[in-house]
Amino acid sequence: MRHPESERFPTRATLRGRLLIGAALCAAVVGLSACTTFTTVQRHGYIVSQDQLDQVPVGSSKEQVDFVLGTPSTTATFGNEVYYYISQTTETTAFLAPKTTDQGILAVYFDEDRRVERFANYGLEDGRVVDFIARKTPTTGAEASFLKQIFSSAVGEEIE
Repeated sequence: MRHPESERFPTRATLRGRLLIGAALCAAVVGLSACTTFTTVQRHGYIVSQDQLDQVPVGSSKEQVDFVLGTPSTTATFGNEVYYYISQTTETTAFLAPKTTDQGILAVYFDEDRRVERFANYGLEDGRVVDFIARKTPTTGAEASFLKQIFSSAVGEEIE
């Protein structure tokens, strides 16, 4: 038995329907692939490793610090000189705004003879600048306000 001509070839309406279904499936696949939980981690600044810190113990010369740790992010010259190595880690998930997950400042303090006097590792804890090594909050003065300015500009909001 032979099929009539209209059954052998699809009509324009049938082709249009199949094309719309295919386009809808493609759009759904592309749309759902954009909803994956792809997370990008970005590290900004200079992250000092423990091996590098071990190479510049207290008493090391400023030149040795320059050689091992490199150029600091910024320096302070009030009182004795201080090197600040600033770092920040942010995570971005899919289309959401970036979120700061870690930030810190390694401060290297020099004495009058340009030798390492001490180290301090500052970070944000409950919205306050805290020295993680000594577990204390800096007192008011030039250094505390300088660190607050650095963190405030990195976070984009006022720090106590």
